[in-house]
Amino acid sequence: MKGNFYEANQAMLMDFYEMTMSNGYFQHEMKDTIVYFDMFFRSNPDDGGLAIFAGLEQLLNYIIDIHFDERDIDYLRSIGIDDSNFLEYIRNFKFSGDVWAVEEGTPVFPREPLIVVRAPIIEAQLIETMLLLTVNHQTLIASKANRMVRVAQGVPIVEFGARRAQGKDAATKGARAAFIGGCIGTSNMLAGQRYDIPVYGTMAHSWVQLFDDEYEAFKRYAEVYPATGSFLVDTYNTLKSGIPNAIRVFNEIILPSGHKPMSIRLDSGDLAYLSKEARKMLDDAGFDYVKIMASNSIKESTIQQLRDQGAMIDIYGVGENLITSSSDAVLGGVYKLVAAEEDKQIIPKIKVSENVEKITVPGFKKLYRLIDKVSGKALADLLTLHDEVIDESQPYELFDPVHTWKRTVIENYEARELLVPVIARGERVYEPKTLTEIQQYREREERRIWDGVKRIVNPHRYFVDLSQSLWDLQDQLLKHYSHRGR
Repeated sequence: MKGNFYEANQAMLMDFYEMTMSNGYFQHEMKDTIVYFDMFFRSNPDDGGLAIFAGLEQLLNYIIDIHFDERDIDYLRSIGIDDSNFLEYIRNFKFSGDVWAVEEGTPVFPREPLIVVRAPIIEAQLIETMLLLTVNHQTLIASKANRMVRVAQGVPIVEFGARRAQGKDAATKGARAAFIGGCIGTSNMLAGQRYDIPVYGTMAHSWVQLFDDEYEAFKRYAEVYPATGSFLVDTYNTLKSGIPNAIRVFNEIILPSGHKPMSIRLDSGDLAYLSKEARKMLDDAGFDYVKIMASNSIKESTIQQLRDQGAMIDIYGVGENLITSSSDAVLGGVYKLVAAEEDKQIIPKIKVSENVEKITVPGFKKLYRLIDKVSGKALADLLTLHDEVIDESQPYELFDPVHTWKRTVIENYEARELLVPVIARGERVYEPKTLTEIQQYREREERRIWDGVKRIVNPHRYFVDLSQSLWDLQDQLLKHYSHRGR
C-alpha cells in the first residue's frame, strides 16, 4: 500500500531519468544497442595523493541480482511509464552484459576507469545510480581510513563511528570500507558479523555513573570481563581517580583471577598530556603492557599533533570524522558513455565541456600500471585503446597528456593490467575474496606507491597518462566537435 514501508526492491534505487531514458531507448528501438560506460572520479578526496578502491563485492551482488517485481511495475504505471511492451521488458529484466573492474584495495587515481561496463544501453543505464553510490561511498571511506592509518604510522586504528554514520547502510558498509583502508576492526557488531571484521569495545560513561563510585564500577566490570575489559578512566578525573581506581582493580580483581588487564581508554581532555601521565602511572605500577586507547573526535590533524607532542597512545578509536569522511564528504565519481557499437564496430564517444576537467577520455580502453622492475615501485598508470598491446621488452615513451612536451622513456618495467573481468555475459566470473585478503592486497599494492605520492599534505602528483593512439583519438574528436560548435 502506498505510504507503507516494506522491504523495497533495491533495483528501484535509481534516478528517475534512468527509467525515462530507458523507456525512450525502448520506444526508439535502441534497446539492443551495445554501449560502453566508464566509472571514474576527477579528484582525490582531501586533496590527497591517492584513493583506495572499495565496494566491488556489493556492486557485483547487486548487478547479478537486479530485477523488478510487480510492485515496481505498478509504481511505474502510476508515474506515467505505462507502455505495456516496455513494462513487459522491465518485468523480465536481467543484466546480460560484461563488466571489468580494478580489484578492491587497489590504490587508484583521478580520471582512470575503475569500472567499465559493456552492455545493451538500457541495462547499462539502469545500474548507474547503485554503481555510483556503492563505489563512491566505500571508496571514500576506505580512502579516509587509509589516510588516517598512514598518519598514525603503525599505531592501530579502530573504526568507532556507527552511531554518527549517515544511516545504517553507511555505518555497516562504511566499517567494511574502513577495514579495507587499514583499520584493524570496528565497534559495529553487524559489520563484524556480516563481514568477519574484528570487533572492539570498552565500557560507557553510563556504566561508571550508574554505580555509587568509580572503583565499584570498575570492580563490577572486571568481575564480568577479567580477560578482555577496557576501562574508561575519564568520567570524573582521569589522573586523580580514574587511573588509580583502574590500577587498584587490576591488582585486586584481574591479576588474582589469573588474567592480565588489557587497556584503558581516554575520551576527553588533553590526550597528549594525559596519555604521557597515564603511561608513567601504569608503568610505575608494573603495568607497562597495558595499552592506552584514545578517542574523542579524532581526525588526521589530531593524530599528527599527538604524534608531534610525544603522546603515548597505543590505539585510536576514530568515529565521525572517519565514518562520514567529514573533511571531504563526497568522492564525486561519475559514469560516462565512452563508446557504442554500430555494425559490430566500436565507435568512440566523447563529452566536450568548457570545463576542461569534464572532458572525457573516449573509447573502450585498458588500464595499465607500469612498475619498475628494480625498485618495485609504480612509475605511472597508462590508459590505452582496448586492442593495444604493450611490449615490455621495448622502451616505452610516456608523456603528459596536457603538457605533451613533457616526455620520458622507461625501460625494464612490467605493464600490469588493472581492469579484470568480473561479469561476463551477465554471469559473475570474479572469485570473492575475504576482507583480510583484500586488506593484505591493499597493503602490498600501497607499498608500490612512492612515499611522496602518499604524503598527506602537498603530495607528489602520480601520473595517469594516455597512449599516443588514445591521445590522438581524443584530440581528433575534440577538434571535430569544436569545429561543429562554431
